Amino acid sequence: MFERFTKDARSVVTDAVGLATQAGAGSVEAEHLLLAVLDREATRASFALDALGLGERRESVRRAVDDARRRAGLSQAEAEALAGLGIDVSEVVARVEEMHGVGAMSGDRKAKGWRSGRPPFGRGAKKTLEQSLRIALAHGDRHIGDEHLLLALTARPGVPAEVLADHGVTHEALTRVLYGEGQGRKAG
Repeated sequence: MFERFTKDARSVVTDAVGLATQAGAGSVEAEHLLLAVLDREATRASFALDALGLGERRESVRRAVDDARRRAGLSQAEAEALAGLGIDVSEVVARVEEMHGVGAMSGDRKAKGWRSGRPPFGRGAKKTLEQSLRIALAHGDRHIGDEHLLLALTARPGVPAEVLADHGVTHEALTRVLYGEGQGRKAG
């Protein structure tokens, strides 16, 4: 599948591996892919994000992803559901971080000695990569670009899709920007 990736998509994947390694994460996750997409300039994904008004708010997306990682990857919706059961996730995070340090629940750990020299791809990242292929094929695209990775991040439930939607970037809106009107159902 990687041979179908454009230079921009390969850069996103490589940068995501770098971000995961830098964070000491045990695996590359979908959140790392999102952060890597946000760092890109002059690509189809970056133009689409700018068209949807995210240009000046990318730092806000990064903070929201960091907040979710501090909550052990729980989405805001999951945190709200737990609050409905009387569990204050912010309080749990504060107590854990008080005892074990900031970011203790993020899942990042100083893992070393990966056979490949890099962290493995986690389930969410693998599913995102697979979804990007499906999206490219559904649109008749021969290659997988960073725009397909971004579409895949918005198509799958989880922190990346929720954070982007909270900032006005939905799968349907991205599809309209990238492919025009009437293409919303074809991409998923």
